[in-house]
Amino acid sequence: MPTAIEFNNISKIYRLGLVSTRTLSHDLNRWWQTAVLHKEDPYLKIGSVNDRSKAADSEYVWALKDIDFKVEQGDVVGIIGKNGAGKSTLLKLLSRVTGPTTGTIKAKGRIGSLLEVGTGFHPEMTGRENIYMNGAILGMTKAEITRKLDEIVDFSGCERYIDTPVKRYSSGMMVRLGFAVAAHLDPEILVVDEVLAVGDAEFQKKAIGKMQDVSQGEGRTVLFVSHNMASIRALCKHGVLLDKGQVAFSGSVNDTVAEYLRYSGVDDGKGAPMKTSVFNKAMKIDKVEVNGAANNSLRFVGNDPKVLAVSISGQLEVDMNLSVELFLYDRNESLIALYSPTDWDGSTHRKPSGKFTLDETIELPQTLTSGDYSVSLLLSQKNIEHVAKIDHLANFAVEEFASPITGSVFNQSYSGSILLHRYDK
Repeated sequence: MPTAIEFNNISKIYRLGLVSTRTLSHDLNRWWQTAVLHKEDPYLKIGSVNDRSKAADSEYVWALKDIDFKVEQGDVVGIIGKNGAGKSTLLKLLSRVTGPTTGTIKAKGRIGSLLEVGTGFHPEMTGRENIYMNGAILGMTKAEITRKLDEIVDFSGCERYIDTPVKRYSSGMMVRLGFAVAAHLDPEILVVDEVLAVGDAEFQKKAIGKMQDVSQGEGRTVLFVSHNMASIRALCKHGVLLDKGQVAFSGSVNDTVAEYLRYSGVDDGKGAPMKTSVFNKAMKIDKVEVNGAANNSLRFVGNDPKVLAVSISGQLEVDMNLSVELFLYDRNESLIALYSPTDWDGSTHRKPSGKFTLDETIELPQTLTSGDYSVSLLLSQKNIEHVAKIDHLANFAVEEFASPITGSVFNQSYSGSILLHRYDK
């Protein structure tokens, strides 16, 4: 596939709190070094990394530093990262709202941008007048806007208020109108920054559908910034993770989201450590694994299957008929679900003395509300005597669940207790 966008060593530096370099001598020195002597800006050498959580050790900060990646034509790329990571700055550079301090950006085709709510709108002008003005800013001719006017108004859903000054619009209506204009620009590259956070469910469905049509049906390129990982996964093929103004990771959207969650501390081991208690001296537990790893911190993103594959191995001095119970707790340590094979058929695992391995695969509820959870496991003999208990067998977080078709977010909560399902391969 041909390359649609190419970022080559892109960097952007700002001086904190000031527009210039504070003094006339600094401004003259910068002009002399760059414009006359054609040397590097002397103040670029002292810029500090863009870490918003710490006090600056320099008056200059790198909003972006050494950004290098390519986007193929027709690709949909999600740009993710924490607040202040440089996502919006990157899109503003691509949209030519501002220029890079160093490096070059190569983009093939017309760029349609929706960066901020109401960008380019005049509050005293009506929605219709702003469509013409905003379309002209984005590069559309008057004839082109007139030809698409009815389609833009219909898509925005603001027909009743189209001849009302936009100062009376809600923020959601402003986004609807702005997105409608940008999406019908027929751009080769569509740049969208966090617009879905303001719109309602109907608008989100329309916006996701339009971006999918633009990318899949028309082969256009989309760069999408959002903090909603469900929307990112539903729409994007690839992802770029920014951290402190630098590219921390680039790859498939699933891998990028997983890396973002790790950066965000979702699975950084902050959950309580696994604790194994053995009540019968005839049993010794040597190893416990969940989903093939000894680490008890897990993550489940979007609408992925939520499955726990538990493997316990150890030694038995006598024969045992073991039954397994699994308890699911929310972040407040309230029991919300219980799993036990004996609730289904009364069976147990018969393990002879010697080395033993116990494997259980449990399917968690697919519609768990987003949040933090923990799982504990209880081993009993003949369904009566408690043999061993593993507290915090797994700690995991669930992201918001979204439909891959509509992008709508569902966040269903539970009341009371439920029964988890056995996962039969």
